[in-house]
Amino acid sequence: MLVLAGCTNNPYMAGPTTWQTAAPPGVAPQDAQLAELQRRVQHLDDNNRQLHTQVAQAEQQVQVYRDELSLVRQQLAETAGQLEQTRMAASNAEQQFRGLKASTQFRGGATIKANTNLQAMAQGLELGGLAVIPDGDKLRIVLPADQIFQLNTANPQAQSVSIVDPVAAAIRARFPRQRIGVEGHTDGSPLYGGQFRTPQQLSAAQAVAVLEMLSVRGGLPQQQLFTSAMGAASPRYDNSTAAGRAANRRLEIVIYPDSFQ
Repeated sequence: MLVLAGCTNNPYMAGPTTWQTAAPPGVAPQDAQLAELQRRVQHLDDNNRQLHTQVAQAEQQVQVYRDELSLVRQQLAETAGQLEQTRMAASNAEQQFRGLKASTQFRGGATIKANTNLQAMAQGLELGGLAVIPDGDKLRIVLPADQIFQLNTANPQAQSVSIVDPVAAAIRARFPRQRIGVEGHTDGSPLYGGQFRTPQQLSAAQAVAVLEMLSVRGGLPQQQLFTSAMGAASPRYDNSTAAGRAANRRLEIVIYPDSFQ
């Protein structure tokens, strides 16, 4: 009888197939495969429970966000209502103040009288392209500072008289008894090596210079005029562009509804 011993050269008997798992000694291959499958099922079950837990937590967090958003919306609605009430109260207070102001007297005997017809008085007003802007019960005439002063100074340009003189003439003709404010505005750019260190100082000096033009050249009474230095606090345009900065460098002649005597 021929007895086979040693290793065989048959490649198909070289080891377990790809779907088999080598079993420890004394453990049947089927039992090892079953144990491996059970381990994998247990692992999937654990992952599934973790995912369910995470989904539940996410849903709870979403509900928290929804509740917070609802609360914020409610608070905004309440704030809007309070702001509207405040606005109405301020409007009523302003009307009462103007009524009281109209019946009082300035020091020195100048009596304040309310005049709310400025827009009608300004109809047909032509000032060589200068903007005339209604502002509530006031009127604003906008003068480009770059056309009146040398840049970042209060030194008048040669053509400044051709801009300011017509404004003074219009005030004499149409608003001879109105209080006139001269507001100086700048763009807030840094001031290097000049006479003024801050935009506030520059706007104050330019406003005073325009007041002098209106008074000395334009013949307007000194007591009719006053100045305000606004600096860079009230830009009308975006200061991030050169055109916006140029437009923000301006003087505003403000015609008030109050008159003086």
